[in-house]
Amino acid sequence: MKTLILLALVGLASAAVHQHKIQWRESKKMEMIRTGAYPAYLEYQRNLRAASPEVLASLPQNVNDFGDFEYLGNITIGTPDQSFIVVLDTGSSNLWIPGPSCSTNCKTKSKFDSSKSSTFVKNGKSWTIQYGSGDAAGILGEDTVRFGAKGEQQLSVPSTTFGIASKISADFKNDATDGILGLAFTSLAVDGVVPPLINAMNQGLLDQNLFTVWLEHRGALNNVGGGVFTYGAIDTTNCGPIVAYQPLSSATYYQFKAAGFKLGSYSNTKSVDVISDTGTSFLGGPQAVVDGLAKAAGATYDDWNEVYFIDCKAQPGTLDITIGSNTYSIQPINYIVDAGNGQCLFAAFPFDFGGFGPSWILGDPFIRQYCNIYDIGQKRMGFAPSLQK
Repeated sequence: MKTLILLALVGLASAAVHQHKIQWRESKKMEMIRTGAYPAYLEYQRNLRAASPEVLASLPQNVNDFGDFEYLGNITIGTPDQSFIVVLDTGSSNLWIPGPSCSTNCKTKSKFDSSKSSTFVKNGKSWTIQYGSGDAAGILGEDTVRFGAKGEQQLSVPSTTFGIASKISADFKNDATDGILGLAFTSLAVDGVVPPLINAMNQGLLDQNLFTVWLEHRGALNNVGGGVFTYGAIDTTNCGPIVAYQPLSSATYYQFKAAGFKLGSYSNTKSVDVISDTGTSFLGGPQAVVDGLAKAAGATYDDWNEVYFIDCKAQPGTLDITIGSNTYSIQPINYIVDAGNGQCLFAAFPFDFGGFGPSWILGDPFIRQYCNIYDIGQKRMGFAPSLQK
């Protein structure tokens, strides 16, 4: 009996809480809008889809476009550590980074060299992940993945399967990231690969099977503080008391029900499935509803850039989202985005999942206003007010 108790205590002692500081930087989409290059990029996407309709035409156009992310984190892989910058993405489930054989579009990327890691285990199975405007492909490998930068406190996850890319799409060529770290469920992962964080939970490495995301208000410069991902605990430093939990309607994405959207004189009370997605810098929803919200805010749609422009000094009131029996109000500071050159955007876009999946993406404007608690163990989402400084 004493031995069993001792083993239990050792198990408890080995579990932990880890805080992963992240950085904000301007998304490629915002950069292109600011410089006037976005219409040409949209035309490029349309031509790419037309050239490969059997692959690309049926894909969701927005949730899989990684030109739209703004929050980045550091990880290391292997022994000794090899460092990478990745998108921490709750809208996907695979981890991949470039390998030595990736030449096209990979020249500026950090590459994982398996020959330099004493803990690497060869897998060799091929993989391909198709995105809305390109793809990534390579082989799988297994090694120790660590959340956090080298020299910092890290969450170390042994025996993690990840992708080593030999090819990435042109969308990633000039981006600040090396790859993607998906934080959603295994059921969403390509080839059924267990995501790194799920693997950590399966190994009992965290105090609780959940994580909290706190995002700061947008910074004015690149490489400014972006927020904190807290693995294994609710972040009580940056987040207020939890308002409520909402059960997941699907444990693939972090998908749950919302009962209404309102701004000013416009409201829509249709019950819909939504997802919380750290990898999307705007809110995305059905065309008619987004148009109604934008009009109520005083924003106008620009066909050339496919965005809603709004007066930078506008104060339309809160954008209210009803989830369960609670109303979550997003302040204008979090849904009116400075695009530079004296222009501001209403941070929402028309979104169509093609008749399946969620109707809305609750991206960074919602997550900046409310800490999101991704409770994987109990398959639910929690929401707490963000304690912005």
